[in-house]
Amino acid sequence: MANKYNIAILQARMSSKRLPGKVLMKVNEKPMIFWQIQRILKSKEINKLVVATSDNPTDDLLASYLESINCDFVRGPLDDVLARYIKVESRYNPDSIIRLTGDCPLVMPKLIDCMLEQFYEANVQYLSNTLQLTYPDGLDIEIIKAGTLDKLMAMNPSSSEREHVTLGIINRLDQFSTFSVVNSSNLSSYRWTVDTEEDFAFIRKVFKAFTSRETDFDFEDLINYFKEYPHKNRLKSR
Repeated sequence: MANKYNIAILQARMSSKRLPGKVLMKVNEKPMIFWQIQRILKSKEINKLVVATSDNPTDDLLASYLESINCDFVRGPLDDVLARYIKVESRYNPDSIIRLTGDCPLVMPKLIDCMLEQFYEANVQYLSNTLQLTYPDGLDIEIIKAGTLDKLMAMNPSSSEREHVTLGIINRLDQFSTFSVVNSSNLSSYRWTVDTEEDFAFIRKVFKAFTSRETDFDFEDLINYFKEYPHKNRLKSR
């Protein structure tokens, strides 16, 4: 993986429909996005992290916060998130983009590094652990080869595909080379993402359990924690 320039793009906004402002809600006395940024920066293979937020006034507060912590960010259309990603790519010219979302604060840097290694070994345009769901909801990682999003944009994606960035790839798997990363055991019933107040309360409890280790606990640590305290895990509602 030597001489590869890998950029993590973290998409985040304040106007979440179900839980507005969640990325700046406090977890262990810091905004939730602070811990997510710090965890991403623990990756050994990511060369730069850029937050892609919107140019809508609703995200002025988020942009101000990112500026205050010296985090690079790019602003673009609120609903055309694909355009935001292409704007970042054109500015930084990476070899690959690691797509991450602001509702996944438990992002695992070691998993990112492992998947990046698989990405370059597989030599594909798109790799993810979401094509086949075996990881907890909230550990979503997608890796995209440079130029792939431009190719997708040239295919005149729908408004929904522009909003959800890689949906256009998923809808055209016959036109892109892809690779699916599968976990050794199926943990897809675990819900570790943040869309509701209940989700956020769960995340706060997790970070409280790892106070002083907020940026250091990894996937194995969390799995072992829930083995010891299974009642503290959060499962998808059936």
